Amino acid sequence: MRSPATRTHHQVTFGVLAIGVGAFALLQSLVTPALPTIQAALHTSQTDVTWVLTAYLLSASIFTPIVGRLGDMNGKRKFFVIALLALAVGSLLAAVATSLPVMILARVIQGVGGGVLPLAFGIIRDEFPAEKVGGAVGLIAALTAIGAGFGIVLAGPIVTVLSYQWLFWIPLIMVLVAALAAQLFVPESREKTPARINWWAALLMSGWLVALLVAVSRAPSWGWTSVAVLGLLVSAVVLCVLWVIVESRSVNPLIDMKMMAIRQVWATNLVALLFGVAMYALLGFLPAFLQTPSEAGYGFDASITQSGVMLLPQAVFMFLVGLVAGRLAQRFGSKRVLVMGSLIAFVALLMLAFAHAQAWEIYLATSMTGIGFGLAFASMSNIIVNSVPREQTGVASGMNANIRTIGGSLGAAVVASVVAAHAGPTGIPAESGYTNSFLLLAGAMLLSAVAGLLIPQIRRSKVGDHVEEPAVPLRHGELAMVAGGTVVGDESE
Repeated sequence: MRSPATRTHHQVTFGVLAIGVGAFALLQSLVTPALPTIQAALHTSQTDVTWVLTAYLLSASIFTPIVGRLGDMNGKRKFFVIALLALAVGSLLAAVATSLPVMILARVIQGVGGGVLPLAFGIIRDEFPAEKVGGAVGLIAALTAIGAGFGIVLAGPIVTVLSYQWLFWIPLIMVLVAALAAQLFVPESREKTPARINWWAALLMSGWLVALLVAVSRAPSWGWTSVAVLGLLVSAVVLCVLWVIVESRSVNPLIDMKMMAIRQVWATNLVALLFGVAMYALLGFLPAFLQTPSEAGYGFDASITQSGVMLLPQAVFMFLVGLVAGRLAQRFGSKRVLVMGSLIAFVALLMLAFAHAQAWEIYLATSMTGIGFGLAFASMSNIIVNSVPREQTGVASGMNANIRTIGGSLGAAVVASVVAAHAGPTGIPAESGYTNSFLLLAGAMLLSAVAGLLIPQIRRSKVGDHVEEPAVPLRHGELAMVAGGTVVGDESE
């Protein structure tokens, strides 16, 4: 282990973490515009091919807390590298897959790489100066959303110039570089947490997530009132209740229910769940809507590249808004900025539902979703960081990102069900399927605005209270953090 005097500079560490997390984020979205191409290549249906997206998000939802806990126990750098290698193995298998089951297996293996998020947050907490932890956590959290947005844009040129297999070869190269750089330059944890994995909790969490997603995704073909679907939904509820009980009583919980019970945390996590539903479902199905032949009565006959360009404003505005969101939060408060982001996204999705015949309407709507998502993601990170003690920053931020992924799993499955339920005789979904889906996602954003109002106003308070608004201006809009009840800003120039 390196001595404290020779430990890698935190900026180098951040660069390595950003490459790894960026590759993970790209894999969340690179395949979504190419789902019709993958569907044709693997000779499957539109409903079944969505499991290429859902399986990845589901796997990441399950393995994120498990891999994060293993890193706390055995070394964060070690398991950061292992998570990256899982991404590499899954990418290799996906690139050579010739059937849907093999592709889904590859995506499940890739999902193990979701552990890069809590591990990155933990490494930042361990290696960064205290006053820079909040800003770095916020940037990594934002990178997951921004990377997912740019993945949509890059998919088209990659498929057009090369082939859809390169959607996996390119991230494979990225994660191998990041794994090597992490092994060489990221310091190993000074401290390790003596604990155990609560495998019963992990099994119960996996059980209720799988039962819920299978029920939602298969309901259109099996029937919502069928014995199989109702049985799965009941099983999901029972397993979820058992999971909460086991986690609450566990000495070494995967997810700390006491921390989750803090009002600022659970309300913000509820917002994260709803934003996950909206963002990942939109990324998964708007490209398919745009690529629909106009003979169907809607759609733009867009190629993968063209549909990516039409979604480009979302990624660009998410990035630009992320640069100023801290200043807006400083001036107006993170809660207000979060609610405003929810309402902007709500209006944008309503536009997609009722005004999607002209290209300019799509560009305007995706610009607005980028602004809304960008404001919300930055605000969520700020609220979480300011709501928990310093030693729980990584865990709390990781869970917020993971809950967003769980929301994405649910959103993708639900929208796939709605779209499939409105499929026409030719197999092409009716326009009403997409209209209803956009309305459903708009409803999720309206609910997120209501949930945002439930978050107590972050305010300056006594020492020891970890729910505070920055008492002093923070330079360059950097996120604040609370350490021991004292608000600290980023002092970088």
